[in-house]
Amino acid sequence: MTRIYVAMQNSLAIATGQNGSWKTQVQLDSLPVYDVAIDPFDHERIYVATMGKGVWRSDDAGDTWNPVGQGIAHDVVMSIAVSPVERVGKHAVVWAGTEPSALFRSEDGGESWQERPTLLDLPSKPTWSYPPKPDTHHVRWIQPDSHEPGRIFVAIEQGGIMRSLDGGLTWEDRKPGAQRDGHTLRTHKLAPGRVYEAAGGEDPQFVNEELGRYVVVSRGGYAETRDGGATWETITDGLDRHYLFGLAIDPGNPDVMVASVTRGPEQAHRPPTSESFIYRRADGKPWQLVSEGLSAPGGTLVYSLAANEEEPGVFYAATNRGVFRSVDAGITWKGLDAAWPERYRMAHARGMQVIS
Repeated sequence: MTRIYVAMQNSLAIATGQNGSWKTQVQLDSLPVYDVAIDPFDHERIYVATMGKGVWRSDDAGDTWNPVGQGIAHDVVMSIAVSPVERVGKHAVVWAGTEPSALFRSEDGGESWQERPTLLDLPSKPTWSYPPKPDTHHVRWIQPDSHEPGRIFVAIEQGGIMRSLDGGLTWEDRKPGAQRDGHTLRTHKLAPGRVYEAAGGEDPQFVNEELGRYVVVSRGGYAETRDGGATWETITDGLDRHYLFGLAIDPGNPDVMVASVTRGPEQAHRPPTSESFIYRRADGKPWQLVSEGLSAPGGTLVYSLAANEEEPGVFYAATNRGVFRSVDAGITWKGLDAAWPERYRMAHARGMQVIS
């Protein structure tokens, strides 16, 4: 059985597949769900981050839920992550990131949390700012390392990629080459020291089009490091659009990846002007646009992307128009035969996890 969890802004969608048949259920109805994470040591334990309602947890694969999070100082939780290599007792260490930017760690399955306050002591902090709400910023993504328990990365939107080598006790500031507007980070079990970043790009410019005046980014969008975050390289050959949001890496091949791409934030996140694409990069070659089996770009909000560790060569993509699956490492796609509620036609897939 395969289970897909999608944070859809107004609820959590759960698609369950077995023997080629899929069904969809809605959980946490009307809760502003923004991110989802699965404990790798206990697949029944699921966490979600919400905009204004803190962290919630399920211990039965999503059938029932309870709020957890005593010790998290802010109700707006933008990101949730579990360590793939660090646990205390039966369960993985859990991380939560908030708006305004703050990072919290739990070693007891979310029952209590401790802040890692030195993140806010970094010299670049006065420059952090989220453009739609310029007086604040948030922890957009948390990426515990797949190999080193103490190494963790966070993406501040917008501020950059920050690294800790001691479990968040101390931090290193953003480094040249990494993208400042980080949206998604990934590591890979077969590639020690490698971290992948999908970001919002650089050099925003205004363009005038039929529906209005919009921001379009003209360069950047993807970066990676192969030395555990010490140095970074921006890699955009083949990209003719530079606003990247989702990112997934083939579990069986760290050199194959897919990213959700568009021209700018309006095309990514706003239904009247949305226009989203998926690009693929393999074996160090330039990025290539893929489209077979996907929805038409116009009217499609930016995709959330995921891979399942138990399915090498398989990718999943979720958007306002449904969930899509690729079984040939991202070259072609097919929509899942699972009813996608009408309520999601204008909703944003903010985060996704897949487990078997």
